[in-house]
Amino acid sequence: MSPPVPHGFGDPIEILKRSPMSVMQWAVVAVMFGLNALDGFDALAISFAAPGILAQWGLTRAELGAVMSMELVGMTIGSLMLGGVADSRGRRWTILLCLVCMSIGMFGSALSPTVSILSIGRVLTGFGIGGMLAATTAGVAEAANERRRPLVVVLMAAGFPIGSVLGGMVAVHLLRAHGWHEVFLFGALCTMLMMPLVLWLSPDSIEYEVHKLGHDALPRVNRLLARMGQAPLAGLLMPDRPAGARKAGLTEILAPEFRWTTILLTIAYLANITTFHFLFKWTGQAVADMGFSASQAASVLVWASTGGIAGCLLFGLLSGRISTLHLTIGIAALASVAVAIFGALPADLAILSVGAFGAGLCANAAVVGHYSLAATLFPTHIRAGATGVVIGVGRGAAAAAPVLAGILFSAGYGFSVVAIVMGSGSAICAVALAVLRARLGRARR
Repeated sequence: MSPPVPHGFGDPIEILKRSPMSVMQWAVVAVMFGLNALDGFDALAISFAAPGILAQWGLTRAELGAVMSMELVGMTIGSLMLGGVADSRGRRWTILLCLVCMSIGMFGSALSPTVSILSIGRVLTGFGIGGMLAATTAGVAEAANERRRPLVVVLMAAGFPIGSVLGGMVAVHLLRAHGWHEVFLFGALCTMLMMPLVLWLSPDSIEYEVHKLGHDALPRVNRLLARMGQAPLAGLLMPDRPAGARKAGLTEILAPEFRWTTILLTIAYLANITTFHFLFKWTGQAVADMGFSASQAASVLVWASTGGIAGCLLFGLLSGRISTLHLTIGIAALASVAVAIFGALPADLAILSVGAFGAGLCANAAVVGHYSLAATLFPTHIRAGATGVVIGVGRGAAAAAPVLAGILFSAGYGFSVVAIVMGSGSAICAVALAVLRARLGRARR
């Protein structure tokens, strides 16, 4: 017989799991959405600016591909270094550090006089984005109750393409009226504006505080409960939750119970993000190579991002009826086909826009699936660190994608051939996730 629970004691994590979401919790979700929207524009700023950079500095396609990859190198370092920091030091302060790095990187890119300085700016911007993705994925999952957790992860992920679309619309006007430098300047200013919102509306979660401080977290927990409209607790009940948040090392992330989940999810993310970055890094330049202006090429890229929004919404609607793993496998397979079809379309702006929409829908929906899987397959104390490893290693290997595409273009291969080669990444993703599904099924049995 279990001992009686003292009056006023409770498990705050279980309370929030069962309770309806408060205004404060939805505010956290909104901030995380905004941060991911910011990432969407900052990450694709180089794609909008690419035709202008190519014309001003006379780069080859291979050299432009290398510049595009610099941000992905930074993302790799940021994901691997800052994902664990978010587990040990907190989501909020990690996010603020990322915003500082992104602001400096975007300002540096806007004012860069040479390719070298631009590359350094993109590395620093990517460093912030990489850490941000790990921290926001963990933060938004912990802000939600159990019922809404899959939905809020999808909503956060939808911020990326929405930021790309809204920022892309601004970029089209900036490119017409000014030039590519102003695209980066706009991103830098928006990044700085997010800092006070994070400080005001996005404290570390109750789940994180409990895992970090144990019973000593009671004062902070009660302050957060009060902001959520919940009654304060006299004491904390924490079954099977040892205190002491720490940086999740590879030893723990690759422990037997998580090893194959980490490895297969990383391979799947790596393969799909290769296709994703080819689509969103090279679409603008490929359309410009067909004879269209920089602003027209940017408009096609905006349609790809608009498809990404539709992909997030579609994924969110279907995730309530189909398991996240099954859904991600199917959408990744479709992404491979959609990118190959897009590469074979004729040089007609309307047709290209439709093709970009379809390819963006599938590619981004598959990325959303990975964020949702990472948020649900790993426990709190290693969630940000494990997500950082998956994203970091995946984006690190995917940094070669823009370079490889640039080499293929420079070697004389057309957009149709390059699209088939680079689109195969999503097919590999589907296979890796199918293997993960089989292993998880055997583990349950």
